[in-house]
Amino acid sequence: MTEYRYKRVLLKLSGEALMGDAGYGIDPAVLDSLARQVKQVTAYGVEMAIVVGGGNIFRGLAASAEGMDRAQADYIGMLATVMNALALQDAMEAQGVFTRVMSAIEMRSVAEPYIRRRAIRHLEKGRTVIFAAGTGNPYFTTDTTAALRALEIGAECIMKATKVDGVYDADPKLVPTAKKFDELAYIEVLNLGLKVMDNTAISLAMDNDLPIIVFNMEREGNIDAALRGEPVGTIVQGGAK
Repeated sequence: MTEYRYKRVLLKLSGEALMGDAGYGIDPAVLDSLARQVKQVTAYGVEMAIVVGGGNIFRGLAASAEGMDRAQADYIGMLATVMNALALQDAMEAQGVFTRVMSAIEMRSVAEPYIRRRAIRHLEKGRTVIFAAGTGNPYFTTDTTAALRALEIGAECIMKATKVDGVYDADPKLVPTAKKFDELAYIEVLNLGLKVMDNTAISLAMDNDLPIIVFNMEREGNIDAALRGEPVGTIVQGGAK
């Protein structure tokens, strides 16, 4: 029997992660890889919830900077996350992973409305729950959504999927000498201005002692390895060292 450190987890996916090497949209190969990795761990009883962004389709903050009303732009971005969630659901179910999409903005034809107790019940029944439409409110990122939903459902950690193998003190693609952190305290992330998640999300995690594992989702097997407690990526937890 496979032993995992965490029983219930929330996986945070950016929209950009879903587009792979393309500059826009959804790469089916990325979805297939992710679905296989989720199946690998849920088959052994891990309860998985997912929050997905929409930046591969529409970025509300960028549109706001170009003159669009910020609230309107954010609502459009929330709808983009629903499209990603439905695509992810299709890939998951093609792998035999039972899923439910729950949206913070009601659209009952394609998704269930978000109800905390119902989401928990789905997880208890072995279904992977994909949270869409952010918090349903403008001015809140999907990072904040991930921290909020993780706490609401009683997740034991957040897994932040990225295209790099952890948190660095500079962009490793631009700075070859960038230093990788194996472990960070929440307050260090805030004080150093590291782009792990937004400050609201980090503060929520810090206030509730919710670990964050930042890892490379492009390497298959990393979700399984991280949940086993292997040194994959960077873990953010605890006080200053």
